[in-house]
Amino acid sequence: MTHYRISEAAELLGVSDDTVRRWVDTGRMDAAADSAGRLAIDGAQLAAFAAAQASAPTDPSTVGRSARNRFVGIVTGITMDTVMAQVELQCGPHRVVSLMSSEAVRELGLEIGSLSVAVIKATNVIVETPGRAA
Repeated sequence: MTHYRISEAAELLGVSDDTVRRWVDTGRMDAAADSAGRLAIDGAQLAAFAAAQASAPTDPSTVGRSARNRFVGIVTGITMDTVMAQVELQCGPHRVVSLMSSEAVRELGLEIGSLSVAVIKATNVIVETPGRAA
């Protein structure tokens, strides 16, 4: 069973150690002493807490689509030549990079600061676990 120290949980949740300690103190999250006497949080509980806390900005588009991975963000960079463009978005804590035609950038009116939605539909998603050899 996986357990996370307070500092590890805080880093995964994008908050401070003190915030996680407050959540434990107020009962929003359970923690127990590990073998070294440090507070630790059960991995399954942390996963459920992270999923419950996750919130994304409302998708401003009104288009129905089969892709479920939508990241609302703001355009932070555009590198463009005559044919192709690289568009960078900051979607919450995630940086998303898209390669598209320069024509598409112009047609969409994309510029630094534009509100955009990255829609991702992938048939292959690679999942890695740190420190584990296959």
